[in-house]
Amino acid sequence: MITVNMHEAKTRLSELVKAVEEHGETVILQRHGKPVAEIHAYAGQSAQHGIQRDLTPDPRLRPVFAPGYDPAEPLGEDEWPSDLQ
Repeated sequence: MITVNMHEAKTRLSELVKAVEEHGETVILQRHGKPVAEIHAYAGQSAQHGIQRDLTPDPRLRPVFAPGYDPAEPLGEDEWPSDLQ
């Protein structure tokens, strides 16, 4: 078990998370010498198998373009902003 104050935790966060991931440590965060939070390994996944993510795009986030609009088509001379012409 590792016990650190808030300032030290901010400074060493990556190192502390690595200790939790690789060594199964538990980190206790303290404020003014009193424990306020605990960082421990995520129970949903074992550290040996790693984290699996679902990278399937959400179909609700698909862009919808106006009919006939081609986003790869270059701008015409009259479509450029006046300060860039």
